[in-house]
Formats: sequence, structure tokens, C-alpha cells
Amino acid sequence: MTKLAAALCLILAACGGAPTPTGPDAAAILADKPAATLAEYNLFADAAAREPVPGVLPYDLINPLFSDHAAKHRLVHVPDGTKASYAEPGVLDFPVGSVLIKTFAYAPDMREPAKDERYLETRLLIRRADGWVAYPYVWNEAQTEARYAPIGARIDIASTSPAGEPLTFTYAVPNRNQCKTCHQKDGDLLPIGPKARNLNHVGPHGVNQIADWTARGLLAGAPDAPPAAPSVADAALPVDARARAYLDINCAHCHRAGGSASNSGYWVDWYETSPARLGISKYPTAAGRGGGDDIHVVSPGAPDASILAYRMASTEPGVAMPELGRVLAHDEGVELIRAWIAEMERPAP
Repeated sequence: MTKLAAALCLILAACGGAPTPTGPDAAAILADKPAATLAEYNLFADAAAREPVPGVLPYDLINPLFSDHAAKHRLVHVPDGTKASYAEPGVLDFPVGSVLIKTFAYAPDMREPAKDERYLETRLLIRRADGWVAYPYVWNEAQTEARYAPIGARIDIASTSPAGEPLTFTYAVPNRNQCKTCHQKDGDLLPIGPKARNLNHVGPHGVNQIADWTARGLLAGAPDAPPAAPSVADAALPVDARARAYLDINCAHCHRAGGSASNSGYWVDWYETSPARLGISKYPTAAGRGGGDDIHVVSPGAPDASILAYRMASTEPGVAMPELGRVLAHDEGVELIRAWIAEMERPAP
């Protein structure tokens, strides 16, 4: 320690304070109870959470889950001296003390998402010795503090969509129990996004994320050529690949073996190959009003007769799918799924 630093420590101690730690606060991260404010974890260098501290790394996904056109800022912290282990098809196996950070934000015009952006909520997934826990934090109007909000929140949004349409609705911050609905597998809470296939591309640092995490010592065991999901946004790719990738990130966390909707028999994980489990010519287990007048989850060649397309296009509670995480219909996603169904060969009469 330099003489200047030592003197500063003495001054702070005399005033009853202490130097701000330079990295994430492991004690706060692993505490039995959530911190009252996001700042207490020391994941960011500034009160507005725009600048991560050393040891907190921005990342992104090839295909993000649709959340009412919100911008999302993702970061990861893996404790010094530990590494995540490569896994596929599931999420990477993160060590105890790891934190996945995701902030949801809107700008006045989502065609320019970084201009005058307003943070709404920051969600933390923290890896404890006994599993993952989820903590939602809601930002104040001044953008100076995010407080723990276990019961969620409702926030009015007035913006312009990426397509240039008026975007006016009430954004829903999920409560802790709702987090478990989407993030569970076999009763355990798990992350959704950081699967190898969804990380394997050039990320925010301008290099391939799997290679970058390996070089930084954050990840062990990655093969030389890990799988990569096709980009839903790349119109040059086949519709079938893009549609399956869309369902994988938006639906498969519930519609898979061990997921909260596993009893539906409709499973859409990227590696699923059974036509019946993919809903093709499948009768729904129990659709109720969600079935409309349709009889198959996916009716080949007939998107207008497919329950999947009907429920994706709906915003009515009890009909809309996904049932959590959105209140608006994702028009581009609905169009993609309808195109996928339309190009399927109709069964012979």
C-alpha cells in the first residue's frame, strides 16, 4: 500500500468510514438475505450502475428472450480463482458466488435504445452452495438507486417501438415466485440464457465470448468448436432454423422435460426431434380458452389453424403465451412462427 493510500485509510477510519472495495462484495453476495439495495453488492462503480467494477463482465446472447421490446444489459461475475464449467445443452455450470446480472431499460425511442435510456429493474441470479436464488431490484425515478422488490412492481411505459409504433403499456416487474415459474427445472431454480450455444458469438468486447471467457479464466472445458444457435434476426438463414431458435429461447425454459409446462407434452428445446413433442399435428393436453377454435398445437401448412400461432399473437391473460414476461405480442416472432408453420408440408387428406 502506498503512503497516500495508507493516509486515506486513516482519514476514512477517523471519520467512521472505510475505503470502497474495488470488486464485488462476496459477503453481500453470499449473505442469507438479499441486500436492501443493488449498490450493496458493489457490482458497479457508479450509483447509476453504468460502469461495472473489475470482475464484472458484460456479455450478450445470440438470441435474447422477447420482453416487450425492453433493452437488456447483461453482466456476469465469477469469483476470483474459480471457473464456470462448460455444459451443453444446459446452462454453464457456474461456481458458488457467481452472479448473473440483467438490467431492463427503455429509451423514449427504442430505435435509439441508448439515448436517454431509463433503467427499470435489475435482476440478480446468485449461485449459492445450495443452488440459485433470484432477487429483483427496482430503480427509482432519479436513476440513483435500485431497491429490492420481492413483490415486483408496475411501471408505466411511453416509448416508440423499434418498428416506429407507439409503445404505451404497463411494464410488469415479476415477483420472486414468478421468477421461479420460468427459471425452474425439476424443482430447482436455474438461469435460462447462458447456454454455450447462445453465447458462442462475437460479444460486446469484439471477440468470441466462449474463447474470451476461456482466455480470461472464467470458463473451463469448452471444446474447440462448441455449437452456436442460429440468429433469429438473420433473415438469410432458413426459416426452420430461426423458428426453432426462437422457440428455444422464448418457450423452452417452461416447455421442456422438468420445466413448469412439462406436463403439456409440448417440448421445444433446441435438441428436441420428436414431431409430436414439437406440437406438430398434436392435440393439446389442456388448452382451455387458449385453444381458440384450433385443434392442433401446430397444424402443418396452416398457421391460422395452429394453437401456437394463436396464443403467441394474443395479449389476453389466460390465452397469451408466454404467460409471463410480456404483455405485448411480439409481431416479428409471430410472423416467423407463422412462416415456419406455413412452409410445413400438409398431411395427405
